[in-house]
Amino acid sequence: MANRKPIELDEWYHCYNRGVDKRRVFLNRSDYERFLLLLFTANASVPAHIFHLENKHLQTVLSDISLNRGNAIVEIGAYSLMPNHVHLVLKEIQEHGISLFMQKVFTGYTMYFNEKNERTGSLFAGTFKSKHIASDDYLKQLIPYVHLNCVEIFDPKWKTGQGSGAAIHERLEKYPYSSLPDFLGTKRPERKLLGDSIFELFDRLPNTREMLEDSKEYYISLSTEV
Repeated sequence: MANRKPIELDEWYHCYNRGVDKRRVFLNRSDYERFLLLLFTANASVPAHIFHLENKHLQTVLSDISLNRGNAIVEIGAYSLMPNHVHLVLKEIQEHGISLFMQKVFTGYTMYFNEKNERTGSLFAGTFKSKHIASDDYLKQLIPYVHLNCVEIFDPKWKTGQGSGAAIHERLEKYPYSSLPDFLGTKRPERKLLGDSIFELFDRLPNTREMLEDSKEYYISLSTEV
């Protein structure tokens, strides 16, 4: 496993992985939504296999109150899906929960992607990487970093201060494959993917402008790792 230290219960971790050879792992909306669906179904003590679901549409499954998943094995604090990599903020709430959760998500998605695209072999670059979040201040800094990753898709120059602030705000807040809308108060089924304790960390949730301003230091510290 890629972790430098054992993962501990009730601790937060920044977990991430990317496509092998930096290849794209999400080619269209269906791919992104399949990964999000796996985040939901894999976070369960009761097996909830996607192929057993009568309707596999993300919004339908998230809205189905009859689906029995038992207890969550991790708490998802935040996430962001990029064309060739994934960021997750996870808390270990069951022993070995993060490792089990990540194995189920990435194995399930690789099987889906390979079958769909008639390919074989690894899709992601080895096992996931993880970094322990040792303090609340660090965690507060991490949340904007994770949510702002997608800015690179539509404005690669934003880190140098050359991007269009108005355009960044508008597109960032509408990006559907991160948990940022949930932190901004948008009502949507995807909120069900997240736990509650991450929101208790903030006296007041930061807005998009504050996240952009506060993220630069953390971005620099991790930009070479993914």
